[in-house]
Amino acid sequence: IGHPEFFPLVFTTKTQEIFNCRVDEDVTEENCFKLIRKDDIIQDLKARAAISDFHPVKNIVLEYQGEELLVVFDPKFQYGQNFYLVASEEAKENLLKPPETAEEKEAENQEETLEVCPYKPPVHKPWVSLGSEKEVEEESVKDGVTKIKYMFSRVRRKFGAPITFTDKNASEVKDSYIECTSYQDKAFSIKKLEKDMGVQMVPRVTEASTQTTWTYPKNAATQYFPRQLSSEEKEESLSSEKLKDFLTSVHLRMEIALQQNEIMNAFFDDWKALAEDESSSGGKPDVYLKAYQSFVDLRYLKDRTISCICWHPTIYGIIAVSARQRLSYEEQFNLSEKSLLQQPVILFWSFFDPLHPQLMLECPEDICCFQFSPSDPNIIAGGCINGQVVLWDISQHEEKLQNAETVADEVKMTTVNMVNVPTLNVLYNTELPLVRYCAVSSIESCHKKPVTDIHWLPDCFEDNQMGATFENRDEIRVQLVTCSPDCSILFWDVPVPKLPEPSSEKLENYALFDTAPDVPDTLKNLDLCWKPLIKIDLHESDTTKEYGPTRINLRELHYHYKTSEKLHTLSPQREVRTPSSKNRRVLENISTGFFVGTEDGEIVYSDWVIEIKGQNHTQKYTIHTETINTLQRSPFFEDIILSIGGRNFAIWKEGVTNGPILQSSCSAGRNTVGRWSLTRPGVFFIGRDDGNIDIWDLLKKTHKPSHFQHICKSTITSISPWISSTKQHFLAVSDDLGALHVLEICQMLSHPSRNEHASILDYFEREVNYLKYCEQEFQEFQAK
Repeated sequence: IGHPEFFPLVFTTKTQEIFNCRVDEDVTEENCFKLIRKDDIIQDLKARAAISDFHPVKNIVLEYQGEELLVVFDPKFQYGQNFYLVASEEAKENLLKPPETAEEKEAENQEETLEVCPYKPPVHKPWVSLGSEKEVEEESVKDGVTKIKYMFSRVRRKFGAPITFTDKNASEVKDSYIECTSYQDKAFSIKKLEKDMGVQMVPRVTEASTQTTWTYPKNAATQYFPRQLSSEEKEESLSSEKLKDFLTSVHLRMEIALQQNEIMNAFFDDWKALAEDESSSGGKPDVYLKAYQSFVDLRYLKDRTISCICWHPTIYGIIAVSARQRLSYEEQFNLSEKSLLQQPVILFWSFFDPLHPQLMLECPEDICCFQFSPSDPNIIAGGCINGQVVLWDISQHEEKLQNAETVADEVKMTTVNMVNVPTLNVLYNTELPLVRYCAVSSIESCHKKPVTDIHWLPDCFEDNQMGATFENRDEIRVQLVTCSPDCSILFWDVPVPKLPEPSSEKLENYALFDTAPDVPDTLKNLDLCWKPLIKIDLHESDTTKEYGPTRINLRELHYHYKTSEKLHTLSPQREVRTPSSKNRRVLENISTGFFVGTEDGEIVYSDWVIEIKGQNHTQKYTIHTETINTLQRSPFFEDIILSIGGRNFAIWKEGVTNGPILQSSCSAGRNTVGRWSLTRPGVFFIGRDDGNIDIWDLLKKTHKPSHFQHICKSTITSISPWISSTKQHFLAVSDDLGALHVLEICQMLSHPSRNEHASILDYFEREVNYLKYCEQEFQEFQAK
């Protein structure tokens, strides 16, 4: 741009520190010049070679005649980079000592010739009225209403005297009840003379949507006249053998068609007959979430909020909840020096005894999330608010959870008979069993912020430290994945039990450990020294910005809990081991892509193998305005993901990089949690901060919820659906006050309609095609 002697350069932080030209410290926008010795630059070129920021202008530096080169800070990127090099002595002198212009010289001469005038004090002049005092008088506000004065007095001896209040019936005692009714005082009246109002005109906005395929309309007109037959032609046609043969061949089919028209209504609306969801009475179906049970504990859940809900995978009616302190969003991530006022626990509730918890798990800190192991429901993994990962083994209490129904029946029988009162007291006064944690991760190697999401890796494969995926022949889930807003994702290796029973020598070795009698020594070798196997730091590809993940979703985590007869329990009498990678084949077709929801409301898609190898291949989408609180894959479609954050939600399809295939508008309340239905592909539930649950049915409406229901008065914190039988489906909902509500899902929301799976799949495919069409149109528009 007219300065061939200027060469733009990019100075990294390292170069700025070497030559003392740090931005906003050594050089600023006002003081932007920096002289660097030529020998220092040559020494930097020799030391760092091609890494040096002066390497693009190496020949210019070597041919420069002077001893010092001028480097200028360019904050506005006028020449394309943050610095530029001046490669001539003349330009260097002009920048450091700009020549004075003729105007500046004239101004200096004028300043020299100005004479200093003596100071003359101002002289008072008479004020001449121009009429402004009348306007000031009219605009001034004067108090024209006579003020009313009241004086209250009391005897001095009554000051400080004790006061006693008593209950008294006002109707019985005279002059004890005085009614002060409002009345109009005719002594004065107030008239409003002027009123200030602000009015803002905005255009009317109308929202409309359609799915009709639009085609370009064309005007068309047709003019014709009928073809007339003469009398001879009519007689010839009616008497022809061809017409007689035609009537003979079709008269039988015509009679059958006329008979069918008499039997069936030809004008019957078949579309109305397809309405399976309509009730037999002809009205609309009743869609609701029926209250089934509620669980409240005033000892461990008082003034605490439920952070996570998990149904027991194999035992009917058992549900576990974790609680944490009721804190704001900012306080949740600044808990390094905050002490716990209550003991953090995980409580197990049973349908058969809604008043008393069945089991309690001891926690080192508040638990943000936890999950049952799908291969062994007795093993539970949880993430703490301080970043640690905890493991529990409840195998010793599995029989108690299974017999919860029997114990509840005994209590009911005792209550009805009222014969054996001591038995009732014993049953109600039994202490709640406490299960201590088996292992907790190392503080130095765990997350630095709360663990916001935790998942068990699939039982078909496992990873090693190099990111290779091997076959897991034992089919036992031995690895965990956790994420935290500290910008990291950790993979944990969990030892699995050997199936053969150990020898007597090994049992003696186990007896040597000094452990508490109620603590299973299953994973004692991991306690406080358990470290993650793999760590992934998420950051943008071209910048140093890091992502703070709050939710993670892997494609291979798409599984259902199933009841298996071969459940391997981690008991204290079994030896734990880490599976070896020998004689195992590498799985090539395993998808290693994963979705991440961040605390800034961003959706990031990446690949963990690429991240482990040091490469960066992420796709970022900014749809939500607040922290992502839900990121769940559909139970029916492996490539469909639901994300919720702030006041809207989005549905994504893995492999589609154009954005979400469905994005909702802003809702009236803030969405706090959401879950897909386990039985209907097009239904999902969203909880809000006002205590309502929005029920979305994509078969009926895609622009707003098909139904909504009020559940509680506080914020809904967690939702978890569960299938108990083909006819009974439940939805567990927790709120910010520590209460757990179990709702029974009606038949309309739990039983899919005919071809619902194909209809929803077809809808998703149409939205994907629409996104591709919009992108193609946009590219053509840009090209034009």
